[in-house]
Amino acid sequence: MIQHFGALWASALTTLVAASVVSGGLASATTAGGAGTSGGAAEEEGYAPSLCQARPFMCQDPYKSIGEGGAYTGHDEPITAFRSHRSGSGGADLTYVVRLPKDAKVRPNQTGTGGTWDFQRRATFWLGLTMCDTESSPNFRHTCHPNSDANARFRSSNPSSPKYIGKSPGNAFLELQFYTPGWVPQFDGFGCSATKWCANMTIDSLSDQDNTGVSQNEDCLDNHFLVGEEPINWAYVTRSGRSQAPANPLAASDDPNLTAVTPDLTKDLLMNPGDLLRVHMHDTSVGYRVDITDMSTHQHGSMTASIANGFGHILFQPNAKKCHVAPYAFHPMYDTAVARGNTWTSHSVNVGFSDEIGHFEYCDAINADSVCTDPGGADNTVDNDDQLCLDGAQFGALIPIKGCFLDDGDFDGPSYQRDWPGTFRNHRADLRLHGTPVQFTVPRTHGRALEQTVFETDLPRIERQEPGNPTPECDGVTGANCVNPPPGAEFYPIYTTTNSGGRCMFQQGGTHLPHTIRMFGGTSATEYGTKVLFQNYAGPGFKPLRLAEDFRRVLADNGCPH
Repeated sequence: MIQHFGALWASALTTLVAASVVSGGLASATTAGGAGTSGGAAEEEGYAPSLCQARPFMCQDPYKSIGEGGAYTGHDEPITAFRSHRSGSGGADLTYVVRLPKDAKVRPNQTGTGGTWDFQRRATFWLGLTMCDTESSPNFRHTCHPNSDANARFRSSNPSSPKYIGKSPGNAFLELQFYTPGWVPQFDGFGCSATKWCANMTIDSLSDQDNTGVSQNEDCLDNHFLVGEEPINWAYVTRSGRSQAPANPLAASDDPNLTAVTPDLTKDLLMNPGDLLRVHMHDTSVGYRVDITDMSTHQHGSMTASIANGFGHILFQPNAKKCHVAPYAFHPMYDTAVARGNTWTSHSVNVGFSDEIGHFEYCDAINADSVCTDPGGADNTVDNDDQLCLDGAQFGALIPIKGCFLDDGDFDGPSYQRDWPGTFRNHRADLRLHGTPVQFTVPRTHGRALEQTVFETDLPRIERQEPGNPTPECDGVTGANCVNPPPGAEFYPIYTTTNSGGRCMFQQGGTHLPHTIRMFGGTSATEYGTKVLFQNYAGPGFKPLRLAEDFRRVLADNGCPH
């Protein structure tokens, strides 16, 4: 969900946007060859398509595809979500402890026989939360009272009911994203820096009117790359707490210097691999705030989704000639950690941790159109995901290897191999080649841990949409052919718990991590389940939609009961 792009945006930007900028949007843009873009309003008018059109893998996972030509929008996101009935657990007061991963001692090489670094497994991981946005989907009412479980009553699939999901207040989704170092152009790493981690607050909305099917105006959809159908507020966590530039989608898009989306290493909070962080996510009168305290270095950074930091929402004005934004301070939608948060995303998560995996594949040769002509690693054939490829050696990258970062539609890249921490029985060999896992605690509200944990993955959402799937696409209506683990995957990462420094922490990878306490069955099938989870959505004409979206397993406790 996620949101999603960090340094991926840097490389996408170089292929998506030419240097010239005109009023109203980025013009004279080119797209990466073979990226599957089709002509449309954006190209007919000489403008670049929006980010979520041209690079749909960089955006939150809505229940429907909004990429050009119906391209899948979103990521493979294995999630650990948390539920609670206690006031404040819906976001007003949440505290996590997070330990950042360390990369393998052995560097990756082009043959895939070296180590596997973090950038090859994930684009980002994030801590997420549902927010009010009165201009976002379903756009039935333009009111949303923050921090209220009254907003959670709109879950009915009956259009005649006052609690119909299509009558819900508008909502957005916040992701506090952490970007890993290591590879890629422009930012000298796969995030903000070649050697340091950084964090970014993004908030995704959806400019749709679900009950009528009416679309947003063309200027918003076509002419501003961070707006489109899924506008994104963007602000790195800084040491001062002030945003680098106005965070709202329109301002960030139309700034010729791209100040908001380009990391500023003199201002942003930078963290070392292996650092232990305290992350306090909490509401304030001026907007939602995140504080990160690096307990290893004693550095601190923050960001507040406030009007002062330039946050805003795109006005849903289907008949307008121009795209408009209004200042807006974002606040949590719910008082408690309710079972279902957002009404338009593929996931049911409200409060939780998610990974974004499946965004790297080896490639031994790349043509002038950034398309792979000689796949590497476990990928033996040229297919639809061998696009948006880069040669790190051309950019002076820390790891000068070639790779592609489109969605791994046939599940054969490093994210789906035994290339995760804990997949080798020999711990010394595992550490040398795979590094250490990300770790995080169950969040606490007013000092008490949330009571219940949920494991969820959106594999059905991906399997029913991805081109190049080696098996029949799963049926989004019946759930037929939706499978866990995904077809083509040698391995699918799971969450386990460990005792780390006296704390019970979740960790991601395989079953051979040291000091593991619980493995929740030890496989993807046992952890996330194999029964398809169907989600209800609002459809045009006040006709509800019921779609196969996820696999989910609900624990009786929070995974760390002791």
